[in-house]
Amino acid sequence: MALDETSQPIELLVSVSREAPGTLGAQIEDQFRRAIREGALRPGARVPSTRDLARQLGVSRRIAVDAYAQLAAEGYLALRQGARPHVSATAALAGEAVAVTTDRPPRWDFRPSVPDVSTFPRNAWLRSLREAVTNITDADLGYGDMRGVEELRTALADYLGRVRGVVASPGNIVVTCGYSQGLALVCQALAAAGAKRVAYESPTWPEQVETAFRAGLEPVPVEVDEGGIRVDRLKRTHADAVVVTPAHQHPMGMVLSGERRTQLLAWLRARDAIAIEDDYDAESRYDRAAIGALQGLEPDRVVYAGSLSKTLAPALRIGWLVVPPALLDAVAEEKIIADRGTGRIEQHALADFLVRGELDRHLRRMRVRYRARRDALIEAIAEELPEATVRGIAAGLHALVELPDTDDEQAIVEEVRARRVRLETMRDYWPADDLRPPTLMLGYAKMSEPTIRAGVREIAEAVRATRA
Repeated sequence: MALDETSQPIELLVSVSREAPGTLGAQIEDQFRRAIREGALRPGARVPSTRDLARQLGVSRRIAVDAYAQLAAEGYLALRQGARPHVSATAALAGEAVAVTTDRPPRWDFRPSVPDVSTFPRNAWLRSLREAVTNITDADLGYGDMRGVEELRTALADYLGRVRGVVASPGNIVVTCGYSQGLALVCQALAAAGAKRVAYESPTWPEQVETAFRAGLEPVPVEVDEGGIRVDRLKRTHADAVVVTPAHQHPMGMVLSGERRTQLLAWLRARDAIAIEDDYDAESRYDRAAIGALQGLEPDRVVYAGSLSKTLAPALRIGWLVVPPALLDAVAEEKIIADRGTGRIEQHALADFLVRGELDRHLRRMRVRYRARRDALIEAIAEELPEATVRGIAAGLHALVELPDTDDEQAIVEEVRARRVRLETMRDYWPADDLRPPTLMLGYAKMSEPTIRAGVREIAEAVRATRA
């Protein structure tokens, strides 16, 4: 069978051996069948021409032609004169196919902790990115300092000191690929230094608990109340470190009180422990003055962690740690092991972005916008669900909506999903056996005020439907 096969050569992971059982042609056929059945070669995927395949395997072209002819007869390959051979569109995968769910997009998306990425300052960021690409040195296109680009660490030290009261120098800042990586690096460094237990606020991000566990640390929950983390209970844990969100507890929304700050710092000194301060959205504040970072009061015992995920966009994957001197080398070493550094071109871009004041301008614009959306949410809940209590609204990107004890939280979740409303509840954060009032977490950052009102109306109808 002669085929007029044109196009560039394509490599394929196939091998044959004259010592192996079966003819060379049969070996080719078996490997193609297996790759197609198991999904390594998917329907429509191009494969080498018979000439290319024969060259790659060191066999005669006739062997390749005969093997392709057999595979085409069985429906695995599609062969056409003058066209590149490819896997047949009807080729079936063996076994149970992987189900791909294609949920319709929600009509109202109240999922929390996501900023309005549609407002991302594209032109300003592009200007900074162009500046970075134009001026980056050949040396900086290499790996460089694993802690990060010096220009960015300098800009961050200035920005964090000015805006958050963080005590930092370029030398003790480590640039990371977001907060999650930063937490993992610190936990791994603590475990390597002999730490055994890390306390965390309860409720908290479930991922933080898993991160500590994977680093070899025992995660220990400590309850929060209206004043923040219960330091009296923290003392009973015998923990070597604690992860806290003092400026705006996630997900409850309270601020760590002044009295609790004093107690926490005293515990850190007495225990010779480390606090990891997650300052995830302190810039989004509406009804109160900014609360300075805990790190500024005890820089030798507090690791300060931040990122761009809540201020600009999660897609940038840039975060930072301000690390106490005693822990700095260990964290930097963990960063080397993790990935040998965060993207340096993007770091140069962020440095320019900060120095030109673009982040400050963006945050000022967004505070006005987010406050209007938060107010729309509060007003809509008061109208549609007057029996609900709204909490955690002074800052951040979400509010808690506490419903009467008689409501069924899981039934509400199922009902709103059927109505194409997406949200989270406190069931995702409390321990499974912890009975609390049904509480919805409603993020308001991504939606306009009219959309928020319509979405809350739909949620209220769903709640009432579960009560019928």
